[in-house]
Amino acid sequence: MELKTTSDGSHTIFDSSINETYHSIHGAIQEAKHIFIEAGLKHKQQLSEINILEVGFGTGLNTILTLIEGQKAPLIYTTIEKFPLNISIIKKLNYSTQLNLTATQEKLFLKLHTCTFKNIHQITPTFKFLKIDNALENYQPATKFDIVYFDAFSPEKQPELWQQCIFEKIYASMNRNGILVTYCAKGIVKRALIASGFSVEKLPGPPGKREIIRAIKK
Repeated sequence: MELKTTSDGSHTIFDSSINETYHSIHGAIQEAKHIFIEAGLKHKQQLSEINILEVGFGTGLNTILTLIEGQKAPLIYTTIEKFPLNISIIKKLNYSTQLNLTATQEKLFLKLHTCTFKNIHQITPTFKFLKIDNALENYQPATKFDIVYFDAFSPEKQPELWQQCIFEKIYASMNRNGILVTYCAKGIVKRALIASGFSVEKLPGPPGKREIIRAIKK
Protein backbone atom coordinates (compact mmCIF):
# COMPACT_ATOMS: atom_id res chain seq x y z
CA MET A 1 0.00 0.00 0.00
CA GLU A 2 1.39 3.38 -1.04
CA LEU A 3 0.22 6.94 -0.36
CA LYS A 4 -0.45 9.05 -3.45
CA THR A 5 -1.26 12.77 -3.60
CA THR A 6 -4.19 13.52 -5.93
CA SER A 7 -4.80 16.67 -7.97
CA ASP A 8 -6.76 18.46 -5.22
CA GLY A 9 -3.92 17.89 -2.74
CA SER A 10 -5.63 15.11 -0.79
CA HIS A 11 -4.21 11.63 -0.35
CA THR A 12 -5.39 8.37 -1.78
CA ILE A 13 -3.84 4.92 -1.46
CA PHE A 14 -2.44 2.85 -4.31
CA ASP A 15 -2.87 -0.91 -3.99
CA SER A 16 -0.16 -2.49 -6.13
CA SER A 17 -1.72 -5.95 -5.83
CA ILE A 18 -4.61 -4.85 -8.05
CA ASN A 19 -2.92 -1.83 -9.66
CA GLU A 20 -5.68 0.57 -8.58
CA THR A 21 -6.08 3.58 -6.30
CA TYR A 22 -8.81 3.94 -3.68
CA HIS A 23 -9.94 7.27 -5.18
CA SER A 24 -9.67 9.31 -8.35
CA ILE A 25 -6.19 10.68 -8.99
CA HIS A 26 -7.96 13.88 -10.08
CA GLY A 27 -8.93 14.59 -6.46
CA ALA A 28 -9.91 12.22 -3.67
CA ILE A 29 -11.83 14.68 -1.52
CA GLN A 30 -13.59 16.47 -4.37
CA GLU A 31 -14.64 13.11 -5.85
CA ALA A 32 -16.04 11.86 -2.53
CA LYS A 33 -17.91 15.12 -1.88
CA HIS A 34 -19.34 15.28 -5.41
CA ILE A 35 -20.61 11.71 -5.56
CA PHE A 36 -21.53 10.69 -2.04
CA ILE A 37 -22.36 13.97 -0.30
CA GLU A 38 -23.79 16.17 -3.07
CA ALA A 39 -25.49 13.43 -5.13
CA GLY A 40 -26.28 11.21 -2.16
CA LEU A 41 -26.55 12.49 1.41
CA LYS A 42 -27.92 15.93 0.57
CA HIS A 43 -30.87 14.38 -1.26
CA LYS A 44 -32.09 12.67 1.90
CA GLN A 45 -31.40 15.23 4.62
CA GLN A 46 -35.11 15.96 4.97
CA LEU A 47 -35.63 12.56 6.63
CA SER A 48 -36.07 12.36 10.40
CA GLU A 49 -33.45 9.59 10.47
CA ILE A 50 -31.03 8.51 7.73
CA ASN A 51 -29.78 4.96 7.32
CA ILE A 52 -26.69 4.58 5.12
CA LEU A 53 -24.92 1.51 3.77
CA GLU A 54 -21.41 1.94 2.41
CA VAL A 55 -19.79 -0.73 0.26
CA GLY A 56 -16.05 -0.18 0.71
CA PHE A 57 -14.97 1.70 3.86
CA GLY A 58 -11.38 2.00 2.63
CA THR A 59 -9.70 5.13 3.99
CA GLY A 60 -12.86 6.28 5.77
CA LEU A 61 -13.06 9.44 3.68
CA ASN A 62 -16.75 9.06 2.78
CA THR A 63 -17.54 8.34 6.42
CA ILE A 64 -15.81 11.37 7.92
CA LEU A 65 -17.34 13.64 5.25
CA THR A 66 -20.77 12.24 6.12
CA LEU A 67 -20.16 12.68 9.83
CA ILE A 68 -19.20 16.33 9.27
CA GLU A 69 -22.10 17.08 6.91
CA GLY A 70 -24.80 14.91 8.42
CA GLN A 71 -25.70 16.80 11.59
CA LYS A 72 -29.24 17.71 10.55
CA ALA A 73 -30.78 14.33 11.43
CA PRO A 74 -29.79 11.22 13.39
CA LEU A 75 -27.73 9.00 11.13
CA ILE A 76 -26.98 5.28 11.25
CA TYR A 77 -23.96 4.40 9.11
CA THR A 78 -23.12 0.79 8.22
CA THR A 79 -19.95 0.12 6.25
CA ILE A 80 -18.59 -3.09 4.77
CA GLU A 81 -14.84 -3.66 4.58
CA LYS A 82 -13.47 -7.17 4.23
CA PHE A 83 -9.85 -5.98 4.05
CA PRO A 84 -9.37 -3.07 6.48
CA LEU A 85 -6.30 -0.89 6.08
CA ASN A 86 -3.57 -0.86 8.69
CA ILE A 87 -3.87 2.02 11.14
CA SER A 88 -0.26 3.00 10.42
CA ILE A 89 -1.11 4.14 6.88
CA ILE A 90 -4.38 5.72 8.04
CA LYS A 91 -2.41 7.98 10.39
CA LYS A 92 -0.36 9.23 7.42
CA LEU A 93 -3.39 10.44 5.45
CA ASN A 94 -3.62 14.24 5.15
CA TYR A 95 -7.40 14.49 5.47
CA SER A 96 -7.08 16.33 8.77
CA THR A 97 -5.33 19.30 7.16
CA GLN A 98 -7.15 19.09 3.82
CA LEU A 99 -10.55 19.12 5.54
CA ASN A 100 -9.52 21.49 8.33
CA LEU A 101 -10.66 18.99 10.93
CA THR A 102 -10.88 20.11 14.53
CA ALA A 103 -8.91 18.17 17.13
CA THR A 104 -12.15 16.44 18.12
CA GLN A 105 -12.98 15.51 14.52
CA GLU A 106 -9.47 14.17 14.01
CA LYS A 107 -9.91 11.88 17.01
CA LEU A 108 -13.28 10.74 15.67
CA PHE A 109 -11.70 9.91 12.31
CA LEU A 110 -9.19 7.63 14.01
CA LYS A 111 -11.95 6.14 16.16
CA LEU A 112 -13.83 5.13 13.00
CA HIS A 113 -10.82 3.00 12.08
CA THR A 114 -9.96 1.59 15.50
CA CYS A 115 -13.42 0.76 16.86
CA THR A 116 -14.46 -2.88 16.82
CA PHE A 117 -16.30 -4.62 14.01
CA LYS A 118 -19.86 -5.94 14.31
CA ASN A 119 -20.74 -3.56 17.19
CA ILE A 120 -22.76 -0.35 16.95
CA HIS A 121 -20.74 2.63 18.18
CA GLN A 122 -22.22 6.00 19.16
CA ILE A 123 -19.53 8.19 17.57
CA THR A 124 -21.42 11.46 18.20
CA PRO A 125 -24.89 12.14 19.64
CA THR A 126 -26.32 11.98 16.09
CA PHE A 127 -24.00 9.43 14.42
CA LYS A 128 -24.17 5.68 15.01
CA PHE A 129 -21.54 3.55 13.28
CA LEU A 130 -21.33 -0.15 12.44
CA LYS A 131 -18.43 -1.84 10.64
CA ILE A 132 -18.84 -5.23 8.99
CA ASP A 133 -15.73 -7.28 8.11
CA ASN A 134 -17.54 -9.66 5.82
CA ALA A 135 -18.03 -10.08 2.10
CA LEU A 136 -21.03 -8.20 0.75
CA GLU A 137 -22.32 -11.45 -0.71
CA ASN A 138 -22.57 -12.93 2.80
CA TYR A 139 -23.88 -9.85 4.62
CA GLN A 140 -27.46 -10.03 5.87
CA PRO A 141 -28.63 -6.53 6.84
CA ALA A 142 -30.90 -6.19 9.85
CA THR A 143 -32.34 -2.87 8.69
CA LYS A 144 -33.46 -0.98 5.58
CA PHE A 145 -31.29 1.71 3.99
CA ASP A 146 -32.12 5.14 2.60
CA ILE A 147 -28.77 5.70 0.88
CA VAL A 148 -26.16 3.29 -0.46
CA TYR A 149 -22.63 4.53 -1.14
CA PHE A 150 -21.40 1.95 -3.65
CA ASP A 151 -17.64 2.54 -3.58
CA ALA A 152 -16.09 -0.83 -4.39
CA PHE A 153 -13.04 -1.17 -6.61
CA SER A 154 -13.79 -1.07 -10.33
CA PRO A 155 -15.69 -3.83 -12.16
CA GLU A 156 -12.41 -4.87 -13.77
CA LYS A 157 -10.83 -5.48 -10.35
CA GLN A 158 -13.86 -6.70 -8.36
CA PRO A 159 -16.34 -8.02 -10.95
CA GLU A 160 -18.13 -10.13 -8.35
CA LEU A 161 -19.43 -6.99 -6.61
CA TRP A 162 -20.98 -5.46 -9.73
CA GLN A 163 -23.25 -8.36 -10.67
CA GLN A 164 -27.02 -8.20 -10.93
CA CYS A 165 -27.43 -10.58 -7.98
CA ILE A 166 -25.54 -8.13 -5.75
CA PHE A 167 -27.66 -5.18 -6.84
CA GLU A 168 -30.83 -7.25 -6.33
CA LYS A 169 -29.72 -7.93 -2.76
CA ILE A 170 -29.05 -4.25 -2.16
CA TYR A 171 -32.39 -3.28 -3.75
CA ALA A 172 -34.22 -5.61 -1.36
CA SER A 173 -32.44 -4.02 1.61
CA MET A 174 -33.44 -0.44 0.71
CA ASN A 175 -36.42 1.66 1.69
CA ARG A 176 -38.76 2.87 -1.02
CA ASN A 177 -37.31 5.95 -2.76
CA GLY A 178 -33.88 5.02 -1.43
CA ILE A 179 -30.91 5.94 -3.61
CA LEU A 180 -27.66 4.25 -4.58
CA VAL A 181 -24.79 6.44 -5.77
CA THR A 182 -21.61 5.23 -7.43
CA TYR A 183 -18.69 6.60 -9.41
CA CYS A 184 -18.98 3.92 -12.11
CA ALA A 185 -21.30 4.78 -15.01
CA LYS A 186 -20.37 1.95 -17.36
CA GLY A 187 -23.12 0.38 -19.43
CA ILE A 188 -22.71 -3.00 -17.78
CA VAL A 189 -23.35 -1.41 -14.37
CA LYS A 190 -26.35 0.59 -15.57
CA ARG A 191 -27.89 -2.51 -17.15
CA ALA A 192 -27.36 -4.59 -14.00
CA LEU A 193 -29.00 -1.89 -11.87
CA ILE A 194 -32.01 -1.58 -14.19
CA ALA A 195 -32.41 -5.36 -14.31
CA SER A 196 -32.43 -5.33 -10.50
CA GLY A 197 -35.40 -2.96 -10.41
CA PHE A 198 -33.70 0.43 -10.06
CA SER A 199 -34.54 3.56 -11.99
CA VAL A 200 -31.15 4.89 -13.13
CA GLU A 201 -30.03 8.42 -13.89
CA LYS A 202 -26.62 9.57 -15.05
CA LEU A 203 -25.33 12.78 -13.47
CA PRO A 204 -22.33 14.96 -14.34
CA GLY A 205 -19.20 13.59 -12.70
CA PRO A 206 -16.39 15.28 -10.77
CA PRO A 207 -13.19 16.41 -12.54
CA GLY A 208 -11.74 13.54 -14.54
CA LYS A 209 -15.04 11.67 -14.80
CA ARG A 210 -17.76 12.52 -17.31
CA GLU A 211 -20.68 10.84 -15.54
CA ILE A 212 -21.72 9.11 -12.33
CA ILE A 213 -24.81 7.06 -11.50
CA ARG A 214 -27.64 7.63 -9.07
CA ALA A 215 -30.09 4.73 -8.92
CA ILE A 216 -33.49 5.01 -7.22
CA LYS A 217 -35.73 2.35 -5.73
CA LYS A 218 -39.23 3.33 -6.80
